[in-house]
Amino acid sequence: ARLIAVTDTVPGWPAIVARGLHKRFGDHVAVGSLDLDVPTGSFCGLVGPNGSGKTTSLRMIAGLLRPDAGQVWVGGHDTWAETTTVRRLLGVVPDPLNLFDRLTARELLAHLGQLRGLSRDEVASRTEQLLGVMDLGDSADEQIGGYSHGMRKKTAIAAALLHRPAVLLLDEPFEGVDPVSAVAVRTMLDRYRAAGGTVVFSSHAMDLVDRMCDFVAVMARGALLAAGPIESLRGGGRLEDAFISMIGAPDVDPANLAWLDRDPR
Repeated sequence: ARLIAVTDTVPGWPAIVARGLHKRFGDHVAVGSLDLDVPTGSFCGLVGPNGSGKTTSLRMIAGLLRPDAGQVWVGGHDTWAETTTVRRLLGVVPDPLNLFDRLTARELLAHLGQLRGLSRDEVASRTEQLLGVMDLGDSADEQIGGYSHGMRKKTAIAAALLHRPAVLLLDEPFEGVDPVSAVAVRTMLDRYRAAGGTVVFSSHAMDLVDRMCDFVAVMARGALLAAGPIESLRGGGRLEDAFISMIGAPDVDPANLAWLDRDPR
């Protein structure tokens, strides 16, 4: 068999293929028989309410959580049979972040770059560029344990991008990130995708998904409700409206919370 370079993907395969992914925690089915194809070069938004199974799905796709049943292929490589290759193809921002709190951001990126097989000069160059874009330059030599949540999230995004992976899996990447840094991250991700990279990110922000994504997967109660090009899911309207029509809006009895209508004065 031909040796496959770590940056290679198998021609003709989608970036991600999931078949029959199933995960249960006790009596709760977090994800049930998930089938999903994410096209190569797409910007895929994984959306759904809290508890819909987004994080569990991303963790199984990344190989961080073993499914009870089912298989995943990343770039045509089986996540569990070819673990080393798949991990080299991926950049991941998980939830929780699992950073090394006693390292500085600069030290973390330096260690990760060497583990990824990058030269010291390349690691140093990429580190400075990423820290600058993420507005972490002034804090780069402080321990990560003292960072705010937003700074930790930006550090994790920099770590995921450092080796220029084939596929990025990002769990709520913009949560806690300031608006200026969010614009910089979005610009980087657009450039990465324009060069053939694939992005899959989970989010509750429909307007963000609407602006950034060309492919959307909608989950609720551990099941995939729909997946496809964003235009087809919109149906000529807003993505948020299509999302609500799929998962349903909660019924609110006008008699409930009637005390909110009373003027406290």
